[in-house]
Amino acid sequence: MTEVKSEAITQEIIESAFTYREYRALIDRLLSENKTTGENHSEAMIHYTLMNAHRMRRLDKQIVLKPELREKLEQVDRDMIWLVLTEAWCGDAAQIIPLFHKMAEVNDHIELRLILRDENREIMDDFLYQGKSRSIPVLIALDAQSLDVIGTWGPRPAEAQELFEELRSETDIPYQQIAETLHKWYTADKTISTQKEWVDLLTRWTMYG
Repeated sequence: MTEVKSEAITQEIIESAFTYREYRALIDRLLSENKTTGENHSEAMIHYTLMNAHRMRRLDKQIVLKPELREKLEQVDRDMIWLVLTEAWCGDAAQIIPLFHKMAEVNDHIELRLILRDENREIMDDFLYQGKSRSIPVLIALDAQSLDVIGTWGPRPAEAQELFEELRSETDIPYQQIAETLHKWYTADKTISTQKEWVDLLTRWTMYG
């Protein structure tokens, strides 16, 4: 596995990034001000953010890591920073970031940090989905010392991404219906698909670490 480096990711970016608890506190504060992250504070975006806050609280209580994933996480023996591009209004981020938090808590070698996509476009543009889409969330695994990129994941587990692309190809389906269908998929899946993907990812990362 060849490690690469994003010149846009600096130590200053890492130091100013949010912890998970800081990110959650930011969302709660913005909601109390009838705002969300970014520049669009429309009623719809506030509603999405409020729903996402509820989803994250629920997932914080419900997520259980599968034994095979926990084992892989425990085997990580290099210091990593998991830098996640996100926004408070992003439904996929709300469904996935609580899992990242649970995973990072397993091993002190892993440090989870979060940054806002729209405040970090230069970084986002280094990690576009299929080279063209600013889709989030995106997790960038970095070597903690060099900030070399070990690997990436995002914006959705493969099965959810396939569902999304299938729905998007149907031009008469409104985006809100697509979002609702995806959230039903996440609820039924209970993070299992994402956990399985991460078992494979961590196997590759530790193999070459």
